[in-house]
Amino acid sequence: MMCSPSVVVMKRMAIGYVLINVQPGTEQQVYNDVRNLPHVADATVLFGDHDLIVKLEANDLATIAKAVVEHIRAVEGVVNTKTLAGADLQ
Repeated sequence: MMCSPSVVVMKRMAIGYVLINVQPGTEQQVYNDVRNLPHVADATVLFGDHDLIVKLEANDLATIAKAVVEHIRAVEGVVNTKTLAGADLQ
């Protein structure tokens, strides 16, 4: 009796990075609110042109876009976002 080998197909996760500007003085509160949102894998407070960077992971880029529009932009204190989509070069 022959056994056929198992084939495992791994689908890559979509990755997005969101640069966020907030109202002055709300950095800590926005950070605390954003890091608990769906699809947020990491969040870091920045110094410079942007106040926070957030890493999102999801099954597809459409879900990442939806997370930005429906969740991140809805956080009180967020005034501007710029979303960068991770590229899969394989």
